[in-house]
Amino acid sequence: MRTATRTLIAATLTAIVASTSPATAAHAADPGPDQFTTRVIATGLANPFEVANGPDGLLWVTERTAGRVVRIDPATGARSTALTLPDVLITPGTQDGLMGMALHPELLTARNQHVFLAYTYDADPGAAVDRRVKLVRYFWEAATQRLILPITLIEGLPGSDDHNSGRLVFGPDGKLAYTIGDGGHNQFANYCKPIRAQRTPTAQEVRDRDWVSYQGKVLRLEVDGTIPADNPVINGVRSHVYSLGHRNPQGLTFGPGGRLYANEHGPKNDDEINLIRAAGNYGWPNISGYQDDQAYVYANWSAAPGCPSLPWGEPALPQVPQSTESSFTAPNLVEPLRTYYTVGDDFDFQDPKCAAAYYICWPGIAPSSLDYLAASRLPGWSNSLLMTTLKDGTIYRVPLTADGRLAAETIPVWKSVNRYRDLTFNATGTVFYAVTDSSGLARDPQGAPTNGLTNPGTLLEYAHKG
Repeated sequence: MRTATRTLIAATLTAIVASTSPATAAHAADPGPDQFTTRVIATGLANPFEVANGPDGLLWVTERTAGRVVRIDPATGARSTALTLPDVLITPGTQDGLMGMALHPELLTARNQHVFLAYTYDADPGAAVDRRVKLVRYFWEAATQRLILPITLIEGLPGSDDHNSGRLVFGPDGKLAYTIGDGGHNQFANYCKPIRAQRTPTAQEVRDRDWVSYQGKVLRLEVDGTIPADNPVINGVRSHVYSLGHRNPQGLTFGPGGRLYANEHGPKNDDEINLIRAAGNYGWPNISGYQDDQAYVYANWSAAPGCPSLPWGEPALPQVPQSTESSFTAPNLVEPLRTYYTVGDDFDFQDPKCAAAYYICWPGIAPSSLDYLAASRLPGWSNSLLMTTLKDGTIYRVPLTADGRLAAETIPVWKSVNRYRDLTFNATGTVFYAVTDSSGLARDPQGAPTNGLTNPGTLLEYAHKG
């Protein structure tokens, strides 16, 4: 579908990313990075995952590998701890820990004092770790400046050492939306575990609170954790599942008209921005990006006879069942709004400059969060999505059209040798705050892998000079 158009888009985006200036002909008046000051607000954060503007004028941050919620004064960098989770599971070298956080829109008012958190825990205190995820509501106690009185909304959600996703947002409809990845199954150390992104729960599983089928999904929940009465019925069952067929959706935000947008990682290329629809099927693992049979075949290692005895690698061994994207059919199949990047079957993924960490050179950006900027005093910035990336070390602006579609361009705004994890901004849309991973690999200025991050575990401010 539209192969020539996609090739042109991919080439255009490659040129934009390679450019040192974000300005294009259509956005020449936009403020570029030279019109912002950059300031380090706080350092030494333990893999911050979420940053949110609090109604108290402070920035609320979750630290994934410390299990902490901290509040940071954006003017001075002074911080205080609102909560250290007692039961969070943090495993070195994995992607578990404290992840998403949603502040109730009425937080610190007489009407509401609630903060919602998502984190991994060990469901079985025995010798073997049973990694699961729970969503918990905490009460803000003004007198002690602490989060107290935890109420578990839902527990036993699928957890993994990889691809947890874990983004939690509060919607304009008063519901919670939450992303769960595919657990990193079918690759690397998890290559013999099946991907369940296409599996939907049975009525019995819902009654038993067995959420094994929630992998690779976007969930929609009431604030007490129950299933909304207007959630879609999928394969005859109403559950928390709002959409399916996702790989690793780490970005989630509500945009104009209550539209729900998400971004997610592709396997080698085809990172995606999606408009999330009720009962929508986004194709993974049978489809990556567009259904175009370009540079992707689903190799189902978990279905290979004697999988644990087979060495994982690419291309897949002949005994691993394989299927093309075009062979997959499903109701409510939804294409991405945009991919980063779509490449042809002849693309060489083995770039010698990334021989030590080949995935750093794969044609993708590793999107890590997504936020909607409704109004800004900066010319052209209102009605835009802002997207942080990991290995690409770039924060992008994606303008929207009046009806919520993506405009033609993806505009890089700030670029550095960092792994940007999340972002928020002030009320005027002129000051932006980003948090970075404490460690990991990114691309250096020559595009090669480096673990020499410029600002590891940092809260950064980008303030417009005007």
